[in-house]
Amino acid sequence: MKGERRTGPNQRRAQESEAPAIRTFGLTKSYGERRGVFDLDLEVRCGEIFGFLGPNGAGKTVTIRLLLDLIRPQSGRAEIFGLDSRRDAVAIHRLVGYLPGELALEPRLTGRQILTYLGNLRGGVEWFIVERLADRLELNLEQRFGEYSRGNKQKVGLVQAFMHRPRLLVLDEPTSGLDPLHQETVMELVREARDDAGSTVFFSSHILSEVQSLCERVGFIREGRLVELAPVDDLPGMNTYTVEAELGEALEPDAISSIKGVSNVTVAGRSVTCVVRGDMALLIQALAAHQPRRLVSREPSLSEVFLHLYGATADSDTGAGNSQ
Repeated sequence: MKGERRTGPNQRRAQESEAPAIRTFGLTKSYGERRGVFDLDLEVRCGEIFGFLGPNGAGKTVTIRLLLDLIRPQSGRAEIFGLDSRRDAVAIHRLVGYLPGELALEPRLTGRQILTYLGNLRGGVEWFIVERLADRLELNLEQRFGEYSRGNKQKVGLVQAFMHRPRLLVLDEPTSGLDPLHQETVMELVREARDDAGSTVFFSSHILSEVQSLCERVGFIREGRLVELAPVDDLPGMNTYTVEAELGEALEPDAISSIKGVSNVTVAGRSVTCVVRGDMALLIQALAAHQPRRLVSREPSLSEVFLHLYGATADSDTGAGNSQ
């Protein structure tokens, strides 16, 4: 474009070494009726695993596509390692491993042929890495893509995202369609990418255990707007558990309701239910004195965290509206 300054190789290297992995400035793409992304200001640090969360239609995938220049913003801009997402898209794509939410590849080609083709587009990859990833995910590379199950198609997408050891992994619902065993394998691959290769990971997920296990920080998006950005344990509703216990002898509610972090205590005979936030040690000590026969703890679902967080946001929005 006339008058637009291109970034030279030396300047790019300097920018990459100093800049955050991802940074957006007022990024906006509207599809009308609160659909899209609006005035998004976001920064993801180099070397962190960042969770980008929100209900369906909140703007997660739109944000990812804007970052990778797959669609263009109406206003604002984004940078990847200091490089402009539009002007330097080709250079950025060399640094990124991307798994889209919906993977569409040639159905007549085998997994091996697809990964060979994609590897050649990147200038070649070390094939032993491909083989190792396929082995860990239990993926048969000789089967045609059109014959794969949904889970195996997802595995092909995961292999192509990880196989070139990218500096930035952008993963849109990476464990979608996978069984619990392979979900855990993906989580291991994400940790290894960060710990061994120094990669930054930006991923969306609807599974709370993944978020709690992997992420340093989390951003919640609602109707295209970022409503919360914080360390994962600081978010409302996180690190909170519902505890159910069957005891050998009766317990008075006051015996545990005064414990820090314990609330909503219900006692019915020898059955006790309560909610605890944070460390459970004091609660377990108190229950141990009453001969516990069964103890079950349940973490909140991601939808419960959403409701907790968005409910607070809605109340805040209502208050702001009344003040105008």
